[in-house]
Amino acid sequence: MAGLLAATPDQAEFLVELLDHGLLIETGEPGVYGRGGGFERIREAFDRLVSRVAEPDGAEAMRFPPVLPRRHFEASGYLKSFPHLAGTIFSFEGTEQEAIEQEDVAHRHGDWSGYQRMTDLVLVPAACYPVYPAIARRGPLPPGGLAIDAGGAYVFRHEPSADPARLQMFHQREMVRLGEPETVALWRNSWRDRAEEVLTRVGLDAHPEVAADPFFGRAGRMLAANQRAQELKFELLIPIAGPEPTAVASFNYHQDHFAGTYGITMADGSPAHTACLGFGLERITLGLLRSHGLDHTRWPAAVTRQLWP
Repeated sequence: MAGLLAATPDQAEFLVELLDHGLLIETGEPGVYGRGGGFERIREAFDRLVSRVAEPDGAEAMRFPPVLPRRHFEASGYLKSFPHLAGTIFSFEGTEQEAIEQEDVAHRHGDWSGYQRMTDLVLVPAACYPVYPAIARRGPLPPGGLAIDAGGAYVFRHEPSADPARLQMFHQREMVRLGEPETVALWRNSWRDRAEEVLTRVGLDAHPEVAADPFFGRAGRMLAANQRAQELKFELLIPIAGPEPTAVASFNYHQDHFAGTYGITMADGSPAHTACLGFGLERITLGLLRSHGLDHTRWPAAVTRQLWP
């Protein structure tokens, strides 16, 4: 398959084990798997652990479907920075004759894209993206800003890979902070430390690193260098499979980017700053399975007490 990212032997072996044990379910498409009951019990348990840790923040809960109005997506600048990862939604709006022709081409597994038209929806690339326009519609932020718990929504990134830790569709548990620059930066940094402690509590060897997003092209390399230089993004990495540790959580400080995009202001009219953190729930589940074994009923008691108190 064109564009398929290859797996190391270790990653390929781990994927076979996950499939053989029914933790992941093959669909025939790289990076797109069903989840067995054992896998979901672990993923949901860690999601609940994050909720318990986040409870003192008193964040407002918001939940969105894994689709985003195209106009919000276009305004966000995502296509400039990550055009290679975007997923758009097309649908049929033709005649009966065109429907017959489309079915004939599709039945032969030909290219039937010419019968489709772009809709007003795209797939959500990050769980925080619907939050910003929703908050902007409310008007100026209250004093101290807002904390939002955006839940563990499915997100999509077009990045087919044979590595089981690099999925095209996955759950991202995300929190967002909006407010004054100092407040937002402090929140981001405090969550970086809290998240490392949470991962350590479930027996994962996590360490933080300054990171950069996978920006596209030559200009993207300059953006990534600037992002690293200003330490706008941190990641927590753990060993899963392969020669290098894998990022399982990220902590991003956007400065006033989304405020400028959507018109999010403080009460005095100044642009709000925003930050977000995201836990990759499938990657953390894979890390737990890799570290403690494929049968969670035989994990160390110190770990299971954290996940199933």
